[in-house]
Parts: sequence; C-alpha cells; structure tokens
Amino acid sequence: MDRRMSMWNQLTSEAAQYISAHEDINSGAGKKIRTTIEKLPDKILLKIFSYLPHKVICQNARVCKKWRMVAYDSRLWKNVSLRPEFSGLHVSSLESLLALISVRFGPSLRSIELPIELITHTVLHELANKCPNLTDMLLDFSTAMQMHDFNELQAFPTKLRTMCICLSEVIFMEGFMRKIYNFINGLEVLHLIGTYEKMEEEEEEIYEVINIHKLKSAIPNLQVVNLYGISFLDDGHIEAFSSNCIQLECLAMNYCSKVTGSSLKLLLQRSRKLRCLLMQQTSLKSEYVMSVDWEKTNIQELDITATDLSSECLLEILLRIPGLRWLSAGQQDGFNDKVLMSYMKDGNPGSLVSLDLDRCDNLSSDALYTFLSKYGNNLQGLILSGIPHVTDTLWSSILPSLRNARILVMGMSEGCCGKIHQKVLIDQLMDCIASCCPALERLDIGWDPETLRHSDKSQKAIDTLRVRCLRLRCLVLSDGKYFEIVKANFERADRPTVVRTNTVCRVNNCYLLSYYKDLLFN
Repeated sequence: MDRRMSMWNQLTSEAAQYISAHEDINSGAGKKIRTTIEKLPDKILLKIFSYLPHKVICQNARVCKKWRMVAYDSRLWKNVSLRPEFSGLHVSSLESLLALISVRFGPSLRSIELPIELITHTVLHELANKCPNLTDMLLDFSTAMQMHDFNELQAFPTKLRTMCICLSEVIFMEGFMRKIYNFINGLEVLHLIGTYEKMEEEEEEIYEVINIHKLKSAIPNLQVVNLYGISFLDDGHIEAFSSNCIQLECLAMNYCSKVTGSSLKLLLQRSRKLRCLLMQQTSLKSEYVMSVDWEKTNIQELDITATDLSSECLLEILLRIPGLRWLSAGQQDGFNDKVLMSYMKDGNPGSLVSLDLDRCDNLSSDALYTFLSKYGNNLQGLILSGIPHVTDTLWSSILPSLRNARILVMGMSEGCCGKIHQKVLIDQLMDCIASCCPALERLDIGWDPETLRHSDKSQKAIDTLRVRCLRLRCLVLSDGKYFEIVKANFERADRPTVVRTNTVCRVNNCYLLSYYKDLLFN
C-alpha cells in the first residue's frame, strides 16, 4: 500500500507537470488555453490506473468513454481478487464472471482469487481455456458448508506455479482434488490455510478435510509449502511431504498445534535443499529437536517462536546450525544470558541478519548490550519488544551499532505481563534513531502513551527522523497524543500512509525472509 500511494503521488505529479508543460498560449487572442487531464496520453492514464484497486478502476470507467476504454484494458486485469471481504470485486452472478473471463481477463490474467460460490466446473473450464497464462490461483473454501458438483470437471489451468487453498472446517475435498491432480504437477508453491482463527478453546471433532498423503504424490516439484493453522496436521503429514518433495526449499507450519517435531530428523535428512523452516506456535518437544543433525542441514532461516523449548535445546540449535541468518525465537523462557553468551563464544552469530527476541525477558540488558555491540552491525532486523527492562536507555546505547538496520521493533507489545516503571524519553530516542539508522524502513514503538514522555522539542525530533530516514515507509505507535503529533507531521510532508496505530498494524522481520513473497497469502 505504501508503494502504491507513493507511486500514485509521483504519477499524479508527473501528470500535472505534463499538463503544465503543454499549456498552449494563444497570443493572438490573449487567452491561455489549459490542457486538462482529458488530454493525457492513454499510456499515462493506463500507468496511473495500474496503481488503483479494481473497485476504483470500475468507478473510473463511468467517467467518460476514454476512461472506460482505458479501464477495460486487459493489462489492468492481470491480478484479480473476487473476494469482496478481502477488498476484492463483488461479482453478482456466474454469468457475469464468465463474461469477464472471456472479454476482460483473457490471456493477460496471471492470478485470480475465487470465493466458494464462484468455484464451479464451468468457471474452471473457462479459466483453463481462455486464460492460458494463469500462474497463481487461490480457492477459498473456508466458508463452505457444501461443495459444488465437480463430476463434470474435465479441464483445469495447467500452468499454475502457485496454488492457495483455504480449507473448510467440515467439507471433505478429496472429490474435487482427485479431479485436479493431473493438472497441477507443475506446482512450485502450495499454501494450505486452515481454520486456526475460527477454532474454539473446547474443540469438537477435528476432520481431515484434505488428504495430504495423496496430494503430495501429485505435486513432486514443490519448492515452498505453507501449512498455516491446520488443526488436523501432525508429524505424519510433515513426513509425507518430505518423502516425495525432494526440491523442497521452504516449509512453514505455523500454528499447526499437533506438530511435535518427531518427523524433523527425517524431514531434514530427506530434504537436503531445505533452507527455511518456520514452526511458530507448534508443540515442539525439545528431545525431538535435539535429535536432529543440525550441522548437516542447510537451514538458514528458522522460526521457533512460542514453542517452549529448553535452554539446552536452544543452545543445541544455535551452536550446531552453521549458517543461520534469520532467527525468530520470541516468547522463549529458556532463552537466557547463558544461551546468548555461549552462542557468542562457540556459535556463528556473525552470519545473522535478522533476530527476533520478543518477550524473552530472561535476557539481561548487559548481555544484550554485549551481544549487539559486537554483532549489531550485521543486523538488518531486530525485535526486542515485550521486555520490560529494555527501555530507551539500552536502545540509545546499541543504536550506533545498528547502522544497517531496516526493521526495528521496541517497547511493550500487546499481551505482555510486565510493566515498565520509568518514562521513555521519546524525543532523544527519535534523534538517536535518525542519526544512527539512515536505511530504516519499518519502525514499531510499542510503549503506551502514559510511558512516552515528549516535550516542545518533539516536532524537531520528528522532523529529523522524517528527513534523515527517507526510506521509512511504516512507523507504528500506540494511539494517543504523541501519535497525533507524529501523524500530523508526516501528513504535512505528503507522507500520509507512514504513521499507523498498533491496533491496525504490526511490524516483524518476515520481510527479510528469502521466501517472503512466496509465503504471502490472504
């Protein structure tokens, strides 16, 4: 969104310059004839429209015939979402969608998102026949209470590289999947999205709504697999993927609570190309994790947030993985000074470019200062939120060592039990960030308004941050008086999308993952 808005501002500015440069002064009549936006070349209008959401493009089509022609240019319809609850277009009927596929999408279509009511064999046939360059597809079955009849399904897009399937809680999908297995063997990226956010504390019977053991046999070329919040997924399913997907480079199983890690050793023995392993909020057991031959793996990116591993297990991981560059180990009581100091002494922390220690409050300020003073210069992302004793004092002392930082998260994140008992001098902290981190892109300051102390010099400190950190695209603050001051400052400088509240935006280090774009789903 930030990129879209900045490009939109740039393009409208260029359009204004174009209009100004083409003003024609009729000296004979003594009148100034101004060129309006209607006189802009079609290619400039098309470029401007390309940064607008499809809802707005459809509205613009009603302005005039020229805008209608531009709005319906198939080059604007490469990536289409038809899920209105996720800011997509609302299509009232299947007939309307079939007409769109035939007339507007065609060979230009690259990706499409379909809700359950639009997933029929007729629609899939049309996409297969009329959209030969379709490479990315999302099928949302999450709200399904019953499936359409797919007995007549004989065609399906064959060039898909990425497929995302949002699973239902109760609908068994094997009938549908059996029909498409022969068409999706070229898939490289697979997302299976469960119903984690809909689960109640007292779970009823859990259904295995998709047969993963059969699915993995149909897609041997997978490189990225994202299994998110699937209630029935366990270590047996992880082992199944490892048995057939020898090209696997990235495996994410965040919020799959039945995964204990018993198949990790086998997974990493079979999948030699695996570089990225994300296991946040799983039920890993230390003994399983410690049995893995980490030194023989190629793991570079690891997420073990909120997995409750022992200090001995954490130390085994850190000392035995030779080239770890991205580590998320937040909410780990076992991550203490001994682990950190041993990592400094016997590990390879110099390879780290991203470190997340959110809520690891058994780490002391002295240990963090020692570690970051030595290795902070390599870090592009650092998260030290949720630790009460990590205040502006520590941050100010380590910021000179964080000159390459692109992402910083500080303060007390929501849900933290600890309470900070001293004021944070935000003006001095802002000055220090501006002086030390010119490459900063994302900054999250989580202290509440009662904790932040600001003064009459706040505007000057904010100006310094805004002027020196020109790449800053996201600044997250708690809602309050200081937030209003910062927001107004950036808005006056025509950067209205930068400042946001922590109720609608959170910053983390996922942007630094090698497979970040492939892991995105909606």
